Amino acid sequence: MNTFYKNLTMWLVIGLTMILLFNLFNKPPIQRNSMTYSEFWSSVENGAINKVTIQGEKILGTGQDGKPFVTIAPPDPQLIPMLRKSRVDISVKEPEKESLWMSIFISWFPMLLLIGVWVFFMRQMQMGGKGGALSFGKTRAKLQGEGEVKVTFKDVAGIDEAKEELEEIIDFLRDPQKFTRLGGRIPKGVLLSGPPGTGKTLLAKAIAGEAGVPFFTISGSDFVEMFVGVGASRVRDLFNQGKKHAPCIIFIDEIDAVGRHRGAGLGGGHDEREQTLNQLLVEMDGFEANDGVIIIAATNRPDVLDPALLRPGRFDRQVVVPIPDIKGRELILEIYGKKTKLAADVDMAVIARGTPGFSGADLENLVNEAALMAARAGKDEIDQQMLEKAKDKIMMGAERRSMIISEKEKEVTAYHEAGHALVARLLPDTDPIHKVTIIPRGRALGLTMQLPVDEKYTHSRKFLLNSISILFGGRVAEKLIFDEITTGAGNDIERATELARKMVCEWGMSDELGPLTYGKKEEQIFLGREIAQHRDFSEETARKIDEAVKKIVLDANDRVTQLLSENIDILKAVAVELLEKETIVLDDLDRIIAEHRGEQAEDEAEPAEA
Repeated sequence: MNTFYKNLTMWLVIGLTMILLFNLFNKPPIQRNSMTYSEFWSSVENGAINKVTIQGEKILGTGQDGKPFVTIAPPDPQLIPMLRKSRVDISVKEPEKESLWMSIFISWFPMLLLIGVWVFFMRQMQMGGKGGALSFGKTRAKLQGEGEVKVTFKDVAGIDEAKEELEEIIDFLRDPQKFTRLGGRIPKGVLLSGPPGTGKTLLAKAIAGEAGVPFFTISGSDFVEMFVGVGASRVRDLFNQGKKHAPCIIFIDEIDAVGRHRGAGLGGGHDEREQTLNQLLVEMDGFEANDGVIIIAATNRPDVLDPALLRPGRFDRQVVVPIPDIKGRELILEIYGKKTKLAADVDMAVIARGTPGFSGADLENLVNEAALMAARAGKDEIDQQMLEKAKDKIMMGAERRSMIISEKEKEVTAYHEAGHALVARLLPDTDPIHKVTIIPRGRALGLTMQLPVDEKYTHSRKFLLNSISILFGGRVAEKLIFDEITTGAGNDIERATELARKMVCEWGMSDELGPLTYGKKEEQIFLGREIAQHRDFSEETARKIDEAVKKIVLDANDRVTQLLSENIDILKAVAVELLEKETIVLDDLDRIIAEHRGEQAEDEAEPAEA
């Protein structure tokens, strides 16, 4: 900012000086009648001249009519006698003498101005600072001084293993003798990988807050520009700055923007991004040592990074930052809850159990949504109900109560969701029902939500078959009650088919085809996504795959048809309850099932007693 004001002041001074000189040397001359020397002589002879002032070769005067005039006179000895003869008032002045320095300044000023402007721009280019014309070749890393970042490891929860790895790095920087006395060396790089929102960048901020060393931060996309060689130049400058401030930490966020696998470019692979990566590889572990400079990078696509970047000596450690488990979610919710006004009855353990798969960013958003809802409702604190509403909004979408739905569509939706819920409740080894609603949320007309009791990392074949059956619960319920099917089951069928195909082709869960995988994925690393699936099997095998997938889906459909047919009264009762309340929970579902199961038991017992 100071450089900007200095440059602005200098240009203002230059501009004002030019305006002043322009006004000084371009004053309009006094308006006089210019005449030739012959006309002057004729006027003197005719007595038309009243007064003259001789100033070198210039003669200024006034006529009898009072009008001024000017003329240039050559050396003429007869001039003075002629003027005296005509009784003209004569005065003499010394010729004007221009200052030598002023003459030099006026003659050289344009050249000096051009030279000054040229020197100014050359200095700016050589400086390479923020205002420099060649600043694009310098690093854009921001240096975080001690005390500037307020985030510490106390603000990070749910990823204890990752914290331990990074705390060890900080201990090494603070007390290297503790580790080097046994012959160990400081790790040169740490790669943080994990899904989006799990806290990789937050961990880096915590390192900046905890470490008592300089901390540089930069994004992977800041290296590459449209100019050739800029990325490599910025990498060199970044490490030069790091060496000057060693020991220090350099954090590169989203390193996959510059560290993708080489040879995947569309133009033969020798592109600007690869040159930047080559320079990064050399700087991290090349001929010259960078002692005391530790690289910490973050990415959610470690699979696309170049193998040379991941080898020991560059990134010695690869730390996975996972989705937090139920205990981690509870700790994260408590951290964000301390920043808000929570009611005394809030139990974060309940919210944590109901948010499986949520990342740290999702949980922060949940608490923030609850705070916004409480503010809109005019409350002074956030209670459990607001947190539950915020959770439902994030997981199921916002309620669309203003949406106009006909009574017929509402009834179809009620039976559809009742079918999902009843199948999920009656089948064994399924996640318990959390909530069933026919209030439109997001793009859905109704929703049935299940929440797992425990964290699950693998799924059995029985669980997957039950999941497919639950997906068909809505379609089968519509068919049984209305003898008609609607488009509302379109997404259910798509998900069921995809799950069945994965069971056959990826997880080897088909008895007919055995424990084999079919279809090798071809992934274009340059694009960073899967765009094709290679068929490494014959047409006969493809036909068998289609038959196996179809069998799984149709068996699930038949199974659900039989299950709902046997419990048609319960299905109708659940639908009626949904039409009345619009939203029911597990306790409501269990009560309805218990009531009808009790009635059936009594009906069956009466004939036996007779």
